[in-house]
Amino acid sequence: MVFLSFVYRFLTNFAFMALVYFSLNFMEKYQHRAILAILVLVYSGMRAASTLRAFYFFQKIERLEAETKRLQAPINDGSGGTGARKQIVMDVARLRRDGELKSYMDLFFLALIVLLCVANIMRQ
Repeated sequence: MVFLSFVYRFLTNFAFMALVYFSLNFMEKYQHRAILAILVLVYSGMRAASTLRAFYFFQKIERLEAETKRLQAPINDGSGGTGARKQIVMDVARLRRDGELKSYMDLFFLALIVLLCVANIMRQ
């Protein structure tokens, strides 16, 4: 399922980039192309801000993971339930890492989309 989530994220970002590319290239008038490019730039800016905010969230989760590991060390004296706690911390760490990778993928495609829009605004 993890691999499929990466494939899904890649395909949706690629489809959005292809949609922007074909939409901008099939516009005949410069004014329409520029308006569409500016609207896509605004949308991309909002998505980039949301993605960067997610990185702040992932940083907070990473701090919580470190604090949980620090607090869990004295508890690991053989009492019950530590295996389940370790598994939960490992799952959260994996989900955080996967979320960061998906956010990097989003930012990469958003950067490509911004380049497409700027290039289409500059060309006449």
